[in-house]
Amino acid sequence: MPAAIAASAVTRRFGEIVAIERLSLEVEGGEIFAIVGPDGAGKTTLMRLICGALALDEGTLLVDGIDVRRQAWRVQAAIGYMPQRFSLYPDLSVMENLRFYGNIFGVPRLEFAKRAQELLNDFALAPFTRRLADELSGGMKQKLALACTLIHSPTTILLDEPTAGVDPVSRREFWRILYRISAGGTTIFVSTPYMDEAERAHRVAFITHGAILSLGSPADLKAHLAGEVVEITTQQRPKARRALRDEPSVRSIEIFGEALHALVPSAANAIPAIEARLRDAGVTDAVLRVIPPSLEDTFVARLSS
Repeated sequence: MPAAIAASAVTRRFGEIVAIERLSLEVEGGEIFAIVGPDGAGKTTLMRLICGALALDEGTLLVDGIDVRRQAWRVQAAIGYMPQRFSLYPDLSVMENLRFYGNIFGVPRLEFAKRAQELLNDFALAPFTRRLADELSGGMKQKLALACTLIHSPTTILLDEPTAGVDPVSRREFWRILYRISAGGTTIFVSTPYMDEAERAHRVAFITHGAILSLGSPADLKAHLAGEVVEITTQQRPKARRALRDEPSVRSIEIFGEALHALVPSAANAIPAIEARLRDAGVTDAVLRVIPPSLEDTFVARLSS
């Protein structure tokens, strides 16, 4: 079986700007593959290349063994693409949006009726078939967009930050739906700004400046972090962070919620130096402890290396 997505030395330029630079990766059939990166890293450009909306400048890109450069129309018929911004018709109802996308993909009438009802039931949209898309909540809009993406039963779906701006409860529900879809054999290629979502993927790629920094399962990426993470709890986080920016034993220092995370080569050696630097800065309430690295710690470390 060919890989669901196979990219080799893919490059895309916009004038003198290189958006994607010799990027290579393979996504296996049925897996949830997440790409994570800052704004401008190339995530959306990569998705648009995969679905054939943008042309490659260099390299090869196959989707289910189909060459995107030569047969983009076949790829577009076989995949589903959900862009970052809500792209459905606000003045059409839930069912009318589904029917519109079913017609675009040539879904036969009887097959559409069965498929639409399945999606409406699975996504808890059945009571709202007559409601206008513009009147749905943010979470419901995203579920409707996903249902439209799946109406033609694609083998692979591309989701560009599908839960951006959606409340945490709706995000969790959305990801439960993705797990069910993946369990049915559909490949999910998703970009996300949320590290807790990336943790749920089978594999994750860190991307910046159009190139992959690291790729692997969340567990593997965290296991290969060079160094240890020291959590610093204090009521004077900004002051403590400023004091530790120039501390030689600290590779990076970032705010994580109510605490600071310091990446250090060796916690045993670094903690006395950190405590001394904080005392000199007048931060006397700091509590330090060594913690397991999160995926976000790993990403920050790769960006700062």
